[in-house]
Amino acid sequence: MIAERAGLRKANVHYYFPTKLALYRRVLEDLFEDWHRAADTFECSDDPVEAISGYVRAKMELSRRRPLGSKVWASEIIHGAEHMDDIFTQRVKPWLDSHVKVIDEWIARGLLAPVDAQTLMYMIWTTTQHYADFDAQIRALKGKRALAQKAFEATTEDVVQLVIRACGAVSPT
Repeated sequence: MIAERAGLRKANVHYYFPTKLALYRRVLEDLFEDWHRAADTFECSDDPVEAISGYVRAKMELSRRRPLGSKVWASEIIHGAEHMDDIFTQRVKPWLDSHVKVIDEWIARGLLAPVDAQTLMYMIWTTTQHYADFDAQIRALKGKRALAQKAFEATTEDVVQLVIRACGAVSPT
């Protein structure tokens, strides 16, 4: 089915992914790479409002654009993350540690309220991925099929403002 949907011969898929597990792990790695790129604003700005806002917006957009990917990641974690221990230790942990360091520096400079930086990152992940992982719940509670683009953009800005207020971010002067 994967080869058919990709418009490839089955042999081509098997050449690059000899097992289902290899393909599954590549999906997990691809998701991490997208989420990693979403945090480019941390490298592009020393302004916590700009960096965090940009990160939240990018993560929300990924939830809108790749909801199934987020669900695959969440399911793997819920089931013990046995297929991604090395992804956590070799990629996610160093990435998280580097961003926690940036946040801690902003706190030390008085640009953020004294918050636990890891908890802030977890809150951002949970909140933004909620719109992918629990879209059925959102649709049911809102009584709509799905958030239209304009409604999703408004929701994104609400989430951005909530996160900014939660960490007491102020722009450097």
